[in-house]
Amino acid sequence: MSDMGREPTETRPWGSFYVLDEGAGFKVKRIVVTPGGRLSLQSHKHRAEHWTVVSGEATVTVGERVETLRRGASVDIGQGDRHRLENFGEGDVELIEVQFGDYLGEDDITRYDDVYQRG
Repeated sequence: MSDMGREPTETRPWGSFYVLDEGAGFKVKRIVVTPGGRLSLQSHKHRAEHWTVVSGEATVTVGERVETLRRGASVDIGQGDRHRLENFGEGDVELIEVQFGDYLGEDDITRYDDVYQRG
């Protein structure tokens, strides 16, 4: 996908994300995870998520399940589910994340394991 000259909404140690749309009870993001990037093992109290990979190959953990997702594959992450995405490939992983819930703030996160030592 093209960045169309847009700056990322936020840059993180693992890559960046862009908020594409949001409204009452939902938010849509484009997430780019650079090679070697690894999101924290995390959960959210107030939202569920749906991830669809649009490029690259992602290793996704949801609960005890670990699977590899490629372009066009998707996964549902329930409210409160522990989850993580990792990019072991040589190119970026891009995905579309759709969040659903009564609170969608970036501070709705509990981290259980984080290679970047964030709280």
